Amino acid sequence: MKIPPYPHPRIAREGWGILAGSLAASVLVSFWSCWAAIPFWLFTLFALQFFRDPARSAPEGDGLVLSPADGRIVCVEDAPDPYAGGRRALKISVFMNVFNVHSNRAPVDGKVQSITYFPGKFFNAALDKASLENERNALVLRTLQGHTVTAVQVAGLVAKRILCHAQVAQTLYAGQRYGFIRFGSRVDVYLPLGARPRVAIGDKVQATSTVLAVLPDAPDDEHSPA
Repeated sequence: MKIPPYPHPRIAREGWGILAGSLAASVLVSFWSCWAAIPFWLFTLFALQFFRDPARSAPEGDGLVLSPADGRIVCVEDAPDPYAGGRRALKISVFMNVFNVHSNRAPVDGKVQSITYFPGKFFNAALDKASLENERNALVLRTLQGHTVTAVQVAGLVAKRILCHAQVAQTLYAGQRYGFIRFGSRVDVYLPLGARPRVAIGDKVQATSTVLAVLPDAPDDEHSPA
């Protein structure tokens, strides 16, 4: 069994500061007025559920591509991967609303080839144009079998902070926590042609627990267009 590189927090570390601040404000305002403190306590409860980060178990099997995020499938289509040389790929997108867990996990075992941040706009992350016009962070992985898999964290309408803790040349295992997006967003996954999707538009998925697709047996170059 693969062991996480740090003890798994039930509340994401990215939210500790926000939770501590909102809790302190709620308590202080409560001493002045219980009624005035209600909005502060509501925000504290919202932050507590937003930054929850439950441990997940990954299914076993060869070539499995795990969901990098909780949410709903909004795209399953062939599309060019602009972060890996424009190669044709199977693109699967997961949209996260503010009530989903926003911790992001690696979809496959692989070595990080590149990490590229792109400033951009903040359209509704459920829209197709958000993939290429919103603020985003692209993580390109290379599996031991020679497949290239790209996971792109995309900011949403109210998401203002993309966090990526992975580093170039680091080896990640499928389901390993590598980042977080604050307040509504999506993650796009680009897979080599020949990958077989296991989800459809509208399906609800869970990070690590849900299989998005199965990678082809042959490496990428055997599936590249002539």
